[in-house]
Order: sequence, then structure tokens, then C-alpha cells
Amino acid sequence: MPVFGQILGIEGTAWNLSAALFDQDLISLVSRPYSPALGGIHPREAAQHHASVMKELISLVLKDPDKITGIAFSQGPGLGPCLRTVATAARSLALALGVPLVGVNHCIAHIEIGRFATGCRDPIILYASGANTQVIGYLNGRYRIFGETLDIGIGNALDKFARSKDLPHPGGPIIEAQAKLGQYIDLPYTVKGMDLAFSGLVSAAKDCRATLPDVCCSLQETAFAMCVEVTERAMSLAGKEEVLLVGGVGANRRLQEMLRMMCEDRGAQFYVPEQKYLGDNGAMIATQEN
Repeated sequence: MPVFGQILGIEGTAWNLSAALFDQDLISLVSRPYSPALGGIHPREAAQHHASVMKELISLVLKDPDKITGIAFSQGPGLGPCLRTVATAARSLALALGVPLVGVNHCIAHIEIGRFATGCRDPIILYASGANTQVIGYLNGRYRIFGETLDIGIGNALDKFARSKDLPHPGGPIIEAQAKLGQYIDLPYTVKGMDLAFSGLVSAAKDCRATLPDVCCSLQETAFAMCVEVTERAMSLAGKEEVLLVGGVGANRRLQEMLRMMCEDRGAQFYVPEQKYLGDNGAMIATQEN
């Protein structure tokens, strides 16, 4: 990786506003997440939050402006109002400091920070986040999608169920905690070739009359098993011997355990970066321009 100097990266595609400073390694990383009072993420309110805390966030990371040689920002995909807020702030900083401005693909950044943090070389990637669920590999000089969700991302699926039970955002950690107390019951399992779908699973979980721990356990187990199946099939198809888990849902220990068991059965290596690199974070943006 060529040394480009100190890069300030700003991430704010959805609910977490984050900034990081990166040279040959991470120098600093600070986040200021938006927490909705009720329900899920409201794009306009999230953007207003980002605008209100942007100055404080940048001041915590940017200690010596003279050392900055570039500004990187999350260009998309993401929520429109949030993307515009981040882009405006990044453009203003770049103009004020007289340094280049570079837009970064949010999805590729998740993958590349995972590769950087774990040292894996040629993995099949399970990218599991709020809006995205994709199984990806690098073939013939480009990233290729082997399989993906046909409806909603796995994180959004968990959040939709959580909201139906009046659980606060984000719902994933609460569901994970409840699942440890429950027993598995059958819920719809939808894998179509290399793709998967979560809407039917979420609807069935919402309507299920079992206890909350049992439904949480079953929702997790079913959704994660679907992801692991497609990941394993992609490994076989591409002849890869490494799996990398990235994205915010990757923080779930049960998902990590299921992927690790699958890899052990195949004699493959499983990699997951430390938690600060899993959710949306400024470091994954800053590293892409160094």
C-alpha cells in the first residue's frame, strides 16, 4: 500500500457518523451515532443529527490540519440526506485545506477494511449489514457478487422484527441477547439458488405466538443458516479457502460461530475484524485513499 500521507475519512451513509485519521495505520477513530427516539432510522432526522455534531466530530480527529493530504468521504450507497450532509462537509474541508477530495464506495470500504484488519488474502466475503446482504469474491480483477438478498438486508430484517416488538434501535444486539435464552422452532427458510430472501421469515417471526426468546433464537438461526449456506456454496464454486465476515451484523457472535464451524469442517480459514471495523466507521473510508 503506497503511503499517501494522513487521510481524514468521514462516514455517514446512515445512522452512524464517524471520522478517522489514517496514515500507514489508524491514528484516531471517533463516532457519533444517531439514535432515533422511536422506530427506525428517519433519513432527514439522521442528516440533521450528522450536521449538528459534524464540527465536534471533526475537531476530535483533526488535531494538525497541516498534515492532512486528502479528504475521503462515503459517496454511497446510503440515505440521500445523510450522503449530502457528509459530502458537503468533506468538500468544505478539502477546499479549506487545499487537498484532494475523494468519494469512496461504502460497500467496497467494508470489504477492504476487513482485509486490512485481518490480513486475509483471497476470501469469499459475507457482507452482512443493515441494508446489504451479499456474498462476494474477487475474480479476474474485480469484485463479483455470487449471491445476495432479493428483498431486504439482514440487519434491516432484524430491525423490522425488533420494531414489531417495541424493541429499541438497533434491534440486532437485543435479539442476540434474547436468542441465548430461547429454543429453536421452525420458521421459513428461503434460499433460491445463490440468493436469499428475508421478508417471509420476518413476517412469520412477527406472527409467531412463541415466547420472545424462542422467536429471536429461531429468527437468528434461520437467517444466519441461509447466509452460511450461500457462503459455503460460493467457496466451493470459486475454489476459495478463506471466508471474511464484514458489516455491522458481523458483530453477532452466533453468526461468527456458525461461519467458523463451517470453515473448520471444510479446512478453511475464517476471518472477522475487530468490532470497531465491523459497523459503519470512518476508518474504512480513510484507508481507501492511502
